[in-house]
Amino acid sequence: MPKLPQITASKLIKILSKLGFKTMRQSGSHIFLRHSDGRTTVVPNHSGEKLDRGLLNKILRKDVQISREEFMELV
Repeated sequence: MPKLPQITASKLIKILSKLGFKTMRQSGSHIFLRHSDGRTTVVPNHSGEKLDRGLLNKILRKDVQISREEFMELV
């Protein structure tokens, strides 16, 4: 299984919006997104930094509920 790429928060938010997630609010540097079916996630948006692979994996598996393969097709 290939490693997840390190991507910025803004790129992840664009990918999540393709999946139907909409930005609900922002608290400081954390952006809260919600899907119409009730799934939610929080993406930390620190400028100039990429998301850690562990956090990205947690967002994909637990919050967004898609596989790595599905995510790699969207990247």
